[in-house]
Amino acid sequence: MTDSLCWRIKTHLQWTGWLQYIPNVTAVLLSFLLACLGGLVAGQVLFCPLALLSCLLLLILVFDLCTVKCGLRPWEPSPARCDDLDAFDLMRKRRSCRSFQARSLSTADLGELMECVQHETDPSRLLGSCPIRLDYVAAPLTVWPVVGGHEFLVAIAPREYSREAVIDVGRCLQKAVLHATRMGLATCWIGPGADHESVMKHLGDRFNPSNDHIICICAVGYSSNYIPASIRLIQRVQRNRMPLSALFFAGPCLQEPLAVHLHPWSQYGRCYEVCQWSPSSFNGQPIRCVGTASGKRFDFYTATQSRFYAPVALGIWLANWETGCAALGIRGRFQMLTQQERAIKGVRWLSDDSPRYDVSWLADDK
Repeated sequence: MTDSLCWRIKTHLQWTGWLQYIPNVTAVLLSFLLACLGGLVAGQVLFCPLALLSCLLLLILVFDLCTVKCGLRPWEPSPARCDDLDAFDLMRKRRSCRSFQARSLSTADLGELMECVQHETDPSRLLGSCPIRLDYVAAPLTVWPVVGGHEFLVAIAPREYSREAVIDVGRCLQKAVLHATRMGLATCWIGPGADHESVMKHLGDRFNPSNDHIICICAVGYSSNYIPASIRLIQRVQRNRMPLSALFFAGPCLQEPLAVHLHPWSQYGRCYEVCQWSPSSFNGQPIRCVGTASGKRFDFYTATQSRFYAPVALGIWLANWETGCAALGIRGRFQMLTQQERAIKGVRWLSDDSPRYDVSWLADDK
């Protein structure tokens, strides 16, 4: 009963937008308690600095509540476009935005973004055969930890599970995210932090529970500089990434790191880097890649058994990989190969718990 009550309280605070302020409140109360105890033990020697710290933390909390929760903030300008950046710098520039301005996208920005969405979700551009949608919703959906988000792209796949469709969701939505970044817009991928009941409510007749399945959503809009202190801390922690040696390998056993700085793999340059910095749920980085000796084929694996978040993360990797290859002038295509076509023999350790192969990238012959 206690666990159930705690969970309900946590969920209520999360969906009402108060959970991100609990760490601030806890820090204020704890520092004030320590100041009182320090005053009793050592007098003003401990009380004064701890009381000062408590007041500082209280000011930060009040500032966050006023500017973020209550929206009492100065006007913020629209960000500039990033048309001068090359593909790699653009992908590295993109960050998950946790706080958005209250104003909506301009008609021109929304039109350009949705034109990109329609282009990327065209059936002829998908890897799989199942259609997917990226529906635009202008409503304050119940999400966490994003604050101020009121415009979203909702990724919808068929109700009947198709792994290829989930991969296509990640790939197509990431292409739209990259275009939004070039436009100067802010974005934030949201998976488990979205209340699907809220999403379905605002989709209305566009969502059919019998045929549709919500994979994830992406907040989009103009970024705000006013972010709760606790979320700023989360962002700093999530900036860590695994080294390339733990992501790219020279064989299907995923033991020997790929020598990405040696020929022929070095020709792919920063493609490795932009995949390394691809977003993923909880920053889990569940994707692995095997480069063949010829440097003309790369096999992509998912390292977890997740049916949704890992394939979405893979789709994001694929979008960044092909965008990078296109920028380098390296033509190629994605194709799902059999184990025989990949010439994998005698790899006995492959099991249900092992990394799962999904798709390969094949470079065109020059």
